[in-house]
Amino acid sequence: MSVWAKGLIALVALLHLGFLVMEMFLWTTPTIRASFGLTEEFARQSRTLAANQGLYNGFLAAGLVWSLVAPAPLGRSLAFFFLGCVVVAGVFGAFTAKMSILFIQALPAALALLAVILS
Repeated sequence: MSVWAKGLIALVALLHLGFLVMEMFLWTTPTIRASFGLTEEFARQSRTLAANQGLYNGFLAAGLVWSLVAPAPLGRSLAFFFLGCVVVAGVFGAFTAKMSILFIQALPAALALLAVILS
């Protein structure tokens, strides 16, 4: 894979590590509540669901890092799979939760996937 593809994959992995931290550890903080438009009560009630979602984001990040360190052609196949998962999750999230997820999650993964295809 090209340096561009690997760089974009690393960026998507870092984003998902950030999502993990946000959803597992910072969900009830004022900043996160404001960014998602959550009341304090709803954030407390949904903390377990958010933590579960954060864990899945961590698995995506781990898979993307695996794609960077795995030998060819396995690394390329892993990148296709995990980036594809991120794109699907981002599109689904955009239409079911918040449209900005399309640009924050799906677009970077789609660009990384395109870079992998072109490399």
